[in-house]
Order: sequence, then structure tokens, then C-alpha cells
Amino acid sequence: MQHATPSSAYPVRPVVTSFAPYSPGLSLQEIRKAYQLSHVIKLASNENPLGASPLVQQSIAREAPVVFRYPRSGNPELIHELAKALGVDPARLIAGNGSDELIDLLLRVVGLPGENNVVLLEPSFSIYRMQAELSGLDVRRVPLNSDFSFPWRALEQNMDERTAFVFLTNPDNPSGHATSARRILRFAENLPEQALLVLDEAYIDFAEDPDSLSPLKHMEETDNLVLLRTFSKLYGLAGLRLGYGIMPPWLAELVQRIKLPFSVNILAEKAGIAALRDTVFRSMTRETVLDQRRELASRLTDLGCCVYPSQANFLMFQPPMDAQTLHRRLLEKGIIVRPLNSYGLSEYLRVSIGREDENLAFLDALQRIVADESEKTADSARNG
Repeated sequence: MQHATPSSAYPVRPVVTSFAPYSPGLSLQEIRKAYQLSHVIKLASNENPLGASPLVQQSIAREAPVVFRYPRSGNPELIHELAKALGVDPARLIAGNGSDELIDLLLRVVGLPGENNVVLLEPSFSIYRMQAELSGLDVRRVPLNSDFSFPWRALEQNMDERTAFVFLTNPDNPSGHATSARRILRFAENLPEQALLVLDEAYIDFAEDPDSLSPLKHMEETDNLVLLRTFSKLYGLAGLRLGYGIMPPWLAELVQRIKLPFSVNILAEKAGIAALRDTVFRSMTRETVLDQRRELASRLTDLGCCVYPSQANFLMFQPPMDAQTLHRRLLEKGIIVRPLNSYGLSEYLRVSIGREDENLAFLDALQRIVADESEKTADSARNG
């Protein structure tokens, strides 16, 4: 594809012309068209394996006639329901068009362009880096440990009096590694006075013991911690773009000031409220993911894959053959998993936890491909 070059007459910021856009996973439509398939299983984007809650679907249908109205500023109904569900002060809550919007807004509120820096792990969710660079903040990348655990000492060594933010994801993506709330709080205590710790908890609901990993219950005890959460995973609302942040009240107030009006639409807000109330669907989703995660990890290991422990709704694994070849062969069979080239991990793949039938189809295809590749290797050795 040919890229347009802006005329020198326009004052385009240099950071924009060198920007590489976020790279999402392949869509069902793209794979169907490229491989001429009628049936495709998508296990690449960490979506809810059960779809959307029946109560959510009913709510969207019920509210459809009022989409010509603007939503209420600040989404007070949703904030009220969140505060009740989480047991936090509503003044600490702010809803966004996905947690991505809140990441962008935080970086616009705190930190001076050309002066402050952001510390983040490498690899990590690319939006942290992209929006920090777009905001004119220096980005300091700290490599994960070889086992994908967090390098606490190295993180501290990269912070200074100009650090505005440290970004962590817990459980982490793409490995699924998770650390304890106690360790996170201890790290937060050692931050420079002016720095904020942003803890992205997009996958916290899929941990074996979420309360042991999240510092949510200790938010009143700290003034330098921001938690980001999403309705895209457990609640199955990825297509409606809804997330929220839990942060010090002064920061929530400033973020609300600059947030674009009506960024959370009426249907997203109503769906979020319905999702919070549908405890049965949430329990079913969580039970499905935890059960299937254990089974999938066990089966992948039996097939010769190196599987990393995960507290999220996905597994990262190193297959017993070239990962890129396996990814391509799976696509040909109508199964989408996530290659990790964009994370700098080309030898690994990430698979979302799907329904039992989807996981079994993936495992069956994987077994056939690996066996076929082994046979080709053996033939080559014999003929060589």
C-alpha cells in the first residue's frame, strides 16, 4: 500500500509521520476472504468465549430507540453501578471509550512534553508507548526477565525525578504472568514523589485469586496508583469499547475535564450496567476460561509445546516447530491464533481460551500440523 506524503506546507508533527499504527489480530472476515473459508475459529484477540450476556443483548435492543439522544455527561448511572460493585468512592471512577482512551488522557494530563519520561516493560501493550511518544514524553523500556517476570530492580533503576508514569499490566500480556498485590504496593511505595503507577488490570478477572493480585482494596491507602479495567474481556463488550479507571479523585477530576464529551455512548453505558448486574454470565465465563485454560495448557504440553503459566484468558506457548509456519498452517485450516512478532517474540504464539469445541478443534489441527512437520523433517533427513 502506498503511503501519502504530507506537503511541506502543512505543519505536521514529525512524531506522526514516523508513527506505526497499532497492529490488531486478523479478523474473521479477513481470514474467510484470504483463504476462502466458510467457517473460522478466532482465538487471537482474547475475547469472551461465550459472547455477550443475554441481559446485555436485551438491554441494547431495549435502548436502541433512544440512540438519537446524547448520553449524560460523565456517565453517572454507570459510575454509580461501578462504585457499588467495586466498593470504591465514585469520585475515584471515570469511564472511557475503552481503557485505551484513559491511557491517552492520563498521558495528556500528567507529564510535560520534552521534560518527563514514562517507564514501561518490553514487551508490553504497544498503546502505552505509542500514546506516550505522541504526548512528547520520553519512553524508557525495561526488558522483562527471561521467564517473563517483572524486573523490579531494573524498573527502579530507570526511574528518576522526571518520571511521570510507570506502566505495568497484571496479569501481563502476552505471557499471562502475574504478581501479587503486596509486591505491587511495595513497588508503588518506592516510586519518585511525582510519579504515578498505572496498573492495567484488563485480565484480572481470570486470575485464580483476583483479590491476591489486585491492590483495589488498598486504593484509599495510596495516592500514586491508577487501576485500569475493561468491559472487553470478562463482560464480552469488546465491540462497544468501554473501560474505566480507578484513581485518586484529583486525577479523575482532571481527566474528566479534558475527556471528549460523550465518548462513552448510550448503548455502551447501558450494556455496561446490564453486564455488571448479570452475575450468572460472569460466573459462567470465568468458570469456562479457568477450566479450559487448565485443559488447554495440559494438552499443549503433551503436544511438545513449552507453555507459560497464565492468569489471563490466553496462553503463550513455544511450539515444537517454527511458530510462523504453524501460524500460517493454522490459518489455512481456519483457526486464528496470535503471532507475537509485534512483541519481538517471533518464536512464540498466543492462543485465547475459547469454548471447549473451539479449543479441541485447535488442538486437533495443531497435532496434525506438528505430526506432518515431523514427518517432513524425518523424510528430509532420510533423503539427505
